[in-house]
Amino acid sequence: MFRRRESVPFAFVAEADRFRSNVEQPPKAPSTRGQIAGRALIGLTIAAGFVGALLFGLPSLDSQSHATRQIPSAEAADGC
Repeated sequence: MFRRRESVPFAFVAEADRFRSNVEQPPKAPSTRGQIAGRALIGLTIAAGFVGALLFGLPSLDSQSHATRQIPSAEAADGC
């Protein structure tokens, strides 16, 4: 259920706002060539997937429906 929090003295809250840690994080290790190549390949795979989905989806987004297109008849092709 609902539990009541303990009250915190105002001085403690004000002191916590001023506190800065003097501990630094260790330096980040540089990326290796393999890691960079792997990230690039993953990015290219994702981009290729988006492009492929767009190319396969474009025919269905065509404004002219295939059913309403008129197919020329054999008589019109003869020129009679």
